Amino acid sequence: MDLFFRKYGSGPPLIIVHGLYGSSDNWVTIGKALGGRFEVFIPDQRNHGRSQHSDHHSYELMRDDLLEFMDKHSIGKAILLGHSMGGKTIMFFATSFPERVNGLIVVDIAPKSYFSYSGESVQAADHLFIIRAMENMDLSKIRNRDEADREMSSRIKSGRVRQFLLKNLSRSKNGTFHWKLNIEVIRKDLVRILEGLNASEFERGNQITGFPVLFIRGANSTYILDSDIPFIQKIFPYAEVTTIPNAGHWLHAEQPELLMEKVVRFVFGEFEK
Repeated sequence: MDLFFRKYGSGPPLIIVHGLYGSSDNWVTIGKALGGRFEVFIPDQRNHGRSQHSDHHSYELMRDDLLEFMDKHSIGKAILLGHSMGGKTIMFFATSFPERVNGLIVVDIAPKSYFSYSGESVQAADHLFIIRAMENMDLSKIRNRDEADREMSSRIKSGRVRQFLLKNLSRSKNGTFHWKLNIEVIRKDLVRILEGLNASEFERGNQITGFPVLFIRGANSTYILDSDIPFIQKIFPYAEVTTIPNAGHWLHAEQPELLMEKVVRFVFGEFEK
């Protein structure tokens, strides 16, 4: 799949992979900052941003999209940074193609599944709520982004999260708005988006140890719990886990400065020794 992307700077390659409802646009500030010493690529994943839409959405497909992207741009190895769904994408990639990875930065997602067949998880319920809020907006009546924000505010209380979601709005040539996000396929394949890595594949000897790994979580988020750390370290035994205060799941929208500080400290500390 041909992915739209943004590129900044020069130096060793670093690829930033956005999360669900996101796009490369959300990571421009961090991309430009890292571009001072790295060649930063920020692709839009399938069904997001300005990349192609597809009838299917899974980590195997997004992993292969990333491999195709690296091959197309002659990127032999790269540092990978991914948030949420993007974090899962780079974990699937790193465990399938570790020889193509120089380092891994996973933002607020664990390798576990967030779907339970015995009932909806908190995360599944949250995502279904967001998807329904987006689907239930009558975009034909929206004349500008302020109206869209007011309409969404009755469902999504956080202003920062609303602004993050509303970046998916695009105005057509006739003046009407539409979602850039392929919301129908996201809803259809949400169970696959919530799935995790298979723990049984990472017994002793199959662990990923060839590059440094950092997990960053929000203190107010439920995506990486203390109880998830043994599973993280079963796959990535030397992984570091750090926490950003006063942040939920969308750290780059809620605490962008602190997230930048963690990323820059790790990247410059580990890869420029």
